[in-house]
Amino acid sequence: MKFTPLNISEVLLIEPDIFEDSRGFFFESFNHKKFEKTLGRKIQFVQDNHSKSHKGVLRGLHFQLPPYAQSKLVRVTQGEVLDIAVDIRESSPTFGQYISEILSSDNKKQLFIPEGFAHGFLTLSKTSEFLYKTTDFYYPESERCILWNDPILNIKWPQNLKIELSAKDLLGQSFKSSELFPVNNR
Repeated sequence: MKFTPLNISEVLLIEPDIFEDSRGFFFESFNHKKFEKTLGRKIQFVQDNHSKSHKGVLRGLHFQLPPYAQSKLVRVTQGEVLDIAVDIRESSPTFGQYISEILSSDNKKQLFIPEGFAHGFLTLSKTSEFLYKTTDFYYPESERCILWNDPILNIKWPQNLKIELSAKDLLGQSFKSSELFPVNNR
Protein backbone atom coordinates (compact mmCIF):
# COMPACT_ATOMS: atom_id res chain seq x y z
CA MET A 1 0.00 0.00 0.00
CA LYS A 2 1.50 3.32 -1.10
CA PHE A 3 0.53 6.61 0.62
CA THR A 4 1.29 9.83 -1.30
CA PRO A 5 0.59 13.34 0.03
CA LEU A 6 -0.99 15.52 -2.67
CA ASN A 7 -0.61 19.28 -3.33
CA ILE A 8 -2.44 19.85 -0.06
CA SER A 9 -0.28 17.50 1.98
CA GLU A 10 -2.93 16.46 4.51
CA VAL A 11 -4.90 14.83 1.68
CA LEU A 12 -3.41 11.42 0.90
CA LEU A 13 -3.63 9.37 -2.28
CA ILE A 14 -3.63 5.68 -1.39
CA GLU A 15 -2.66 3.10 -4.00
CA PRO A 16 -3.04 -0.54 -2.98
CA ASP A 17 -0.74 -3.39 -3.91
CA ILE A 18 -2.87 -5.39 -6.33
CA PHE A 19 -2.35 -9.12 -6.75
CA GLU A 20 -3.86 -10.20 -10.03
CA ASP A 21 -3.99 -13.53 -11.83
CA SER A 22 -6.32 -15.50 -14.11
CA ARG A 23 -8.91 -15.78 -11.32
CA GLY A 24 -9.19 -12.04 -10.75
CA PHE A 25 -7.52 -9.81 -8.18
CA PHE A 26 -6.99 -9.25 -4.46
CA PHE A 27 -5.91 -6.13 -2.58
CA GLU A 28 -5.96 -4.82 0.95
CA SER A 29 -8.29 -1.80 0.92
CA PHE A 30 -7.66 -0.75 4.51
CA ASN A 31 -5.10 -1.58 7.18
CA HIS A 32 -5.59 0.29 10.45
CA LYS A 33 -1.99 -0.18 11.62
CA LYS A 34 -0.44 1.12 8.35
CA PHE A 35 -2.94 3.96 8.22
CA GLU A 36 -2.18 5.26 11.72
CA LYS A 37 1.55 4.88 11.16
CA THR A 38 1.31 7.00 8.00
CA LEU A 39 -0.89 9.65 9.65
CA GLY A 40 1.20 9.73 12.80
CA ARG A 41 -1.94 9.83 14.94
CA LYS A 42 -4.86 7.71 16.08
CA ILE A 43 -7.90 7.44 13.85
CA GLN A 44 -11.14 5.56 14.21
CA PHE A 45 -13.67 5.11 11.45
CA VAL A 46 -17.22 4.67 12.80
CA GLN A 47 -19.47 4.60 9.75
CA ASP A 48 -19.33 3.16 6.21
CA ASN A 49 -21.44 4.70 3.43
CA HIS A 50 -22.22 3.48 -0.09
CA SER A 51 -23.81 5.50 -2.88
CA LYS A 52 -24.71 4.71 -6.47
CA SER A 53 -24.99 7.47 -9.07
CA HIS A 54 -25.45 7.79 -12.80
CA LYS A 55 -23.40 9.87 -15.20
CA GLY A 56 -23.46 13.58 -14.44
CA VAL A 57 -24.59 13.25 -10.82
CA LEU A 58 -22.57 15.60 -8.63
CA ARG A 59 -22.70 15.11 -4.86
CA GLY A 60 -21.25 17.88 -2.74
CA LEU A 61 -19.42 19.90 -1.66
CA HIS A 62 -20.30 18.58 1.82
CA PHE A 63 -18.76 18.83 5.29
CA GLN A 64 -19.79 18.72 8.94
CA LEU A 65 -18.90 21.37 11.49
CA PRO A 66 -17.16 20.56 14.77
CA PRO A 67 -17.72 18.81 17.05
CA TYR A 68 -19.05 16.39 14.40
CA ALA A 69 -16.41 17.00 11.72
CA GLN A 70 -15.50 13.96 9.66
CA SER A 71 -12.37 12.62 8.06
CA LYS A 72 -13.19 10.37 5.09
CA LEU A 73 -11.54 7.49 3.31
CA VAL A 74 -13.14 7.29 -0.14
CA ARG A 75 -13.00 4.85 -3.05
CA VAL A 76 -14.92 3.69 -6.11
CA THR A 77 -15.91 0.04 -6.57
CA GLN A 78 -17.72 0.45 -9.89
CA GLY A 79 -17.28 3.12 -12.54
CA GLU A 80 -15.30 6.38 -12.42
CA VAL A 81 -15.62 9.70 -10.59
CA LEU A 82 -13.83 13.02 -10.34
CA ASP A 83 -13.25 13.47 -6.62
CA ILE A 84 -12.74 16.93 -5.09
CA ALA A 85 -11.52 18.03 -1.64
CA VAL A 86 -11.52 21.76 -0.75
CA ASP A 87 -9.50 23.12 2.17
CA ILE A 88 -11.97 25.11 4.31
CA ARG A 89 -9.70 25.63 7.33
CA GLU A 90 -9.76 29.41 7.63
CA SER A 91 -6.19 29.90 8.87
CA SER A 92 -4.64 27.22 6.67
CA PRO A 93 -2.00 28.27 4.11
CA THR A 94 -3.99 26.32 1.49
CA PHE A 95 -7.39 27.77 2.49
CA GLY A 96 -9.74 27.80 -0.50
CA GLN A 97 -7.53 25.52 -2.60
CA TYR A 98 -8.68 22.13 -3.80
CA ILE A 99 -7.33 18.84 -5.04
CA SER A 100 -8.97 16.71 -7.71
CA GLU A 101 -8.33 13.08 -8.47
CA ILE A 102 -9.89 10.49 -10.77
CA LEU A 103 -10.97 7.48 -8.71
CA SER A 104 -12.21 4.38 -10.47
CA SER A 105 -12.83 0.68 -10.12
CA ASP A 106 -9.98 0.20 -12.61
CA ASN A 107 -7.29 2.25 -10.84
CA LYS A 108 -8.48 1.27 -7.32
CA LYS A 109 -7.05 4.50 -5.88
CA GLN A 110 -8.41 5.92 -2.64
CA LEU A 111 -8.27 9.35 -1.00
CA PHE A 112 -7.98 10.18 2.65
CA ILE A 113 -9.66 13.53 3.25
CA PRO A 114 -9.14 14.89 6.78
CA GLU A 115 -11.44 17.06 8.87
CA GLY A 116 -11.55 20.63 7.64
CA PHE A 117 -12.22 19.81 3.98
CA ALA A 118 -15.40 20.02 1.95
CA HIS A 119 -15.83 16.97 -0.27
CA GLY A 120 -17.69 16.19 -3.46
CA PHE A 121 -17.57 13.96 -6.50
CA LEU A 122 -18.95 13.81 -10.03
CA THR A 123 -19.78 10.54 -11.79
CA LEU A 124 -17.98 10.36 -15.14
CA SER A 125 -19.01 6.82 -16.19
CA LYS A 126 -22.47 5.46 -16.99
CA THR A 127 -22.86 4.64 -13.28
CA SER A 128 -20.60 4.63 -10.23
CA GLU A 129 -20.61 3.04 -6.81
CA PHE A 130 -18.79 5.11 -4.22
CA LEU A 131 -17.80 3.80 -0.78
CA TYR A 132 -16.46 5.84 2.09
CA LYS A 133 -15.58 5.50 5.74
CA THR A 134 -16.11 8.40 8.16
CA THR A 135 -14.63 9.21 11.56
CA ASP A 136 -17.90 10.55 12.91
CA PHE A 137 -21.55 9.75 12.40
CA TYR A 138 -23.87 11.74 10.15
CA TYR A 139 -25.39 14.72 11.98
CA PRO A 140 -27.75 16.62 9.64
CA GLU A 141 -27.81 19.68 11.93
CA SER A 142 -24.01 19.97 11.55
CA GLU A 143 -23.87 19.35 7.79
CA ARG A 144 -23.09 22.20 5.42
CA CYS A 145 -22.83 22.44 1.64
CA ILE A 146 -20.78 24.79 -0.53
CA LEU A 147 -21.92 25.45 -4.09
CA TRP A 148 -20.16 23.09 -6.49
CA ASN A 149 -19.56 25.89 -9.02
CA ASP A 150 -18.56 28.69 -6.67
CA PRO A 151 -16.52 31.22 -8.70
CA ILE A 152 -14.01 31.83 -5.88
CA LEU A 153 -13.09 28.13 -5.77
CA ASN A 154 -13.03 27.93 -9.59
CA ILE A 155 -13.06 24.11 -9.60
CA LYS A 156 -12.29 22.69 -13.04
CA TRP A 157 -15.27 20.40 -13.63
CA PRO A 158 -15.65 18.60 -16.99
CA GLN A 159 -17.56 20.79 -19.43
CA ASN A 160 -19.08 17.97 -21.47
CA LEU A 161 -21.52 16.68 -18.81
CA LYS A 162 -24.99 17.80 -17.86
CA ILE A 163 -24.68 18.19 -14.08
CA GLU A 164 -27.46 16.79 -11.89
CA LEU A 165 -27.74 17.90 -8.25
CA SER A 166 -29.96 16.98 -5.32
CA ALA A 167 -32.41 19.56 -3.99
CA LYS A 168 -30.14 19.95 -0.94
CA ASP A 169 -27.03 20.57 -3.07
CA LEU A 170 -28.88 23.15 -5.18
CA LEU A 171 -29.21 25.17 -1.95
CA GLY A 172 -25.46 25.14 -1.25
CA GLN A 173 -23.91 28.33 0.12
CA SER A 174 -21.29 30.39 -1.63
CA PHE A 175 -17.76 29.81 -0.35
CA LYS A 176 -17.60 33.41 0.88
CA SER A 177 -20.80 33.13 2.93
CA SER A 178 -20.32 29.56 4.20
CA GLU A 179 -19.83 28.79 7.85
CA LEU A 180 -16.34 27.33 7.60
CA PHE A 181 -14.04 25.21 9.68
CA PRO A 182 -11.81 26.71 12.41
CA VAL A 183 -8.33 25.30 11.85
CA ASN A 184 -7.43 24.83 15.52
CA ASN A 185 -10.41 22.63 16.35
CA ARG A 186 -8.89 19.21 15.68
